[in-house]
Amino acid sequence: MTNSVLSPGKRAPAFTLQSDKGERLRLTEHRGRWVVLFFFPKASSPTCSRQVLEFQAAATEFQKLGAMVLGVCPEPLAKLANFRNDCSLGFPLLHDRDAKLAIKYGVYRERKSSARDYFGIVRSTFLIDPSGRIAHLWDNLRVKGHVARVMTRLQEEHQS
Repeated sequence: MTNSVLSPGKRAPAFTLQSDKGERLRLTEHRGRWVVLFFFPKASSPTCSRQVLEFQAAATEFQKLGAMVLGVCPEPLAKLANFRNDCSLGFPLLHDRDAKLAIKYGVYRERKSSARDYFGIVRSTFLIDPSGRIAHLWDNLRVKGHVARVMTRLQEEHQS
């Protein structure tokens, strides 16, 4: 099942979330620049660690293109802070209490595993343009090669 809530061209839902450093971050305060907003289900899991480390490795390139990177997860703030420190991340991780933002972005939905069906975060990334609209989204993505795909798309947006 793909994201039935948002699609390219739609306005990205505004939010104010607390970062792993305890600061409030508002999406609207970052109008005028590109935002790479990615949702991940669990801090410190092997796949999520690989994902955030790949975004960190590309952070300088994203900054050169005028983009900020934000990770979003429903894990407790203390766990996000430890995860950020363990991975030496240079971008904030945002606490999505009760997955309220994930619901607005259509990434909290039914998931299936071999053992059971459950509701949870579907790993997704949104490229938000400087006007606050979704330029592209990657839904239910595979981590391998994903950051490179996001970077390529952002570079294409800069060329058009």
